[in-house]
Amino acid sequence: MENKKNPFSLQLDVSDFLPADESEKQSMVVMRESVSFWKDGFRRLRKNRLAMASLVVIIIIMIFAFIVPAFYPYSYEQQIRGSENLGIMQYSEAEMERIKTGEKVFPHFLGTDSLGRDLMIRVMVGSKISLLVGIIASAIILVIGSAYGSIAGYFGGKVDMIMMRAVDIIYTVPDILVIILLSVTLKYPLKELADTVKGFAWINTVGIGLISIFIVFSLLYWVGMARIVRSQVLMLKEQEYIVAAKALGASDSRIIRKHLLTNSIGTLIVTTTLQIPSSIFTESFLSFLGLGVSAPMPSLGSLASQAIGGITSYPHRLMAPAIVISLIILSFNLLGDGLRDAFDPKLKN
Repeated sequence: MENKKNPFSLQLDVSDFLPADESEKQSMVVMRESVSFWKDGFRRLRKNRLAMASLVVIIIIMIFAFIVPAFYPYSYEQQIRGSENLGIMQYSEAEMERIKTGEKVFPHFLGTDSLGRDLMIRVMVGSKISLLVGIIASAIILVIGSAYGSIAGYFGGKVDMIMMRAVDIIYTVPDILVIILLSVTLKYPLKELADTVKGFAWINTVGIGLISIFIVFSLLYWVGMARIVRSQVLMLKEQEYIVAAKALGASDSRIIRKHLLTNSIGTLIVTTTLQIPSSIFTESFLSFLGLGVSAPMPSLGSLASQAIGGITSYPHRLMAPAIVISLIILSFNLLGDGLRDAFDPKLKN
C-alpha cells in the first residue's frame, strides 16, 4: 500500500532540492532586459527615421558652415574686381582669359554679389554665424531659465509668486524695441571701448547689433525655459528622494543642482534643442531688418536683405540663404520633436 505524505509533516521532500529542468528555467527568465533611461531614449530616437534624417542634415550643414570655409579659395570679404553680379557658375572676362592660358580658376557656384564677393562662401559663413548665434543664445537661455525656474519652483510660496509675476511682466516687453534702444544706447560706448582698450577689437567685427541681440536674449527670452523648469521642479520636489535628501541635511543648492536639475535633464535637452531654431529665426529676422551683424560679416538674414533689391534679376541670391534658413529651422524642429518623443516619459507606451 502506497504511503501518502502527511501535509502537516515536517519531513523535507528531496525532490524540492533537485536542479531545475529547462522548462522551469525558461519560466523564470525575464522577458525584457532592464535598460537605463538614456539607453531606452536613444533606442527610441534611432527608430524615428525623420529625427535621424534631420540629425544627418544638421551635421551636413555644420560641416558646410564650419569646416568647408577653411579650404575654400575665396574669403567672405574678398572683392574680386571685374567679377561683379556674376550668375551661377559664371566667370568674368578676366577669369575667362586666365582659363584660356591654362590657369585653373575656381568657379563661383552661386555667382557673386554687386561688390564681386563670392556668394557661396558668404552663405557658408552666414550659416556659421546664424548657427553660433542660435547655439550660444540657447545656452544663455538654458542657464538663466533653469536657474530662475528651479529656484521659483523649489521654494514656492511667496518667492514663487513674486518671481513668476516678474516673468509675466517680462513677457509684455517688446523685444525689437529693446534691441533698437540698446543699439542706439551702446553704439558709442562700445565703439570707444573697442578703439581704446586692447583686446576688445572684436566688438567692431561682431557689431553692436549682434551684441544687443545677445543682451536681449539674456534679459527677455529665458522666461519660457523658466516656466518649463518650474513645472518640472514642482512635480519632482515631492518625491521620496528629495525628502530623504532634506532629512540627511543636504543644502537647498545641492538639492536643486544634484537632484532636481539632474532629473530634469531630459526635458532641458529637448527644450534647448527646440529653442535653437527659434533663436536662429530671431537673429535672421533682426539681421534682415539691419539690426544684426555688421558688414562685411554676413548672416543668413543680412544676405536675404541684401538680395531683395535684385530679386527680379538675381533670384538665386535670395533663394540660397532662404533655403538654408528653412533647412536649419526645420531640421532642428524635427530633431527636437524626436527627442521629446524619445525622452518624455508621458509619451512612452
